[in-house]
Amino acid sequence: MRDASIVAAFDFDGTISTTDSLRVFVRSTVGTARFVAGAVLASPWLIGAALGVVERGTAKAAFLRASLGARTRGQLEDDADRFVTQRLPELIRPEMIARLRQHRAMGHRLVLVSASPGLYLRRWAATVGFDAVLSTELAFDGRGRFAGRFAEPNCWGPEKVRRLEAWWVASPPRVLFVYGDSRGDKEMAERADRVWIRGRGKLMPLIDVDTTSRVI
Repeated sequence: MRDASIVAAFDFDGTISTTDSLRVFVRSTVGTARFVAGAVLASPWLIGAALGVVERGTAKAAFLRASLGARTRGQLEDDADRFVTQRLPELIRPEMIARLRQHRAMGHRLVLVSASPGLYLRRWAATVGFDAVLSTELAFDGRGRFAGRFAEPNCWGPEKVRRLEAWWVASPPRVLFVYGDSRGDKEMAERADRVWIRGRGKLMPLIDVDTTSRVI
């Protein structure tokens, strides 16, 4: 029986996947030479982000602008389809798919919360039973071409909590599970009742969900 009062929120990169999926997506889409050239062109922003003087979303948008260029929405959707069917499956951790299925079998709502683009995450998430995808979204101009920026703020850190709260609006979950792996999940983890961070112990058991003790 579905219990919509329990939500399991999953980060994607490093948590469900074994690596940064965005880098793999861009490289498989434009090729190694264009990928490297894009990183070089965007290096002032990327270095600034590493030093903490440029916002992460600004740097990421600069890299995508330099590497993807003004590809059309249709081209990027085709790229996303190929990526989800040909490359992404090899990046997915089997134990996390098993955990997703456990939550789904218990009737919990599943939400993917990621800084990577919804362009390909929504396609993948639909195949494994997520109820929603909260992610970074690309902006397109009037001709349907990538505008080199994001439609909303980069879905990282505090933005993840803002997106979650906007998603459940006035009906917050009775129990919130959060799965993450990095600094970008800190605020989301602090909002949760049950937390698992990769590298800090085994997955928590999915029993006695009426309690709100934190597991990290």
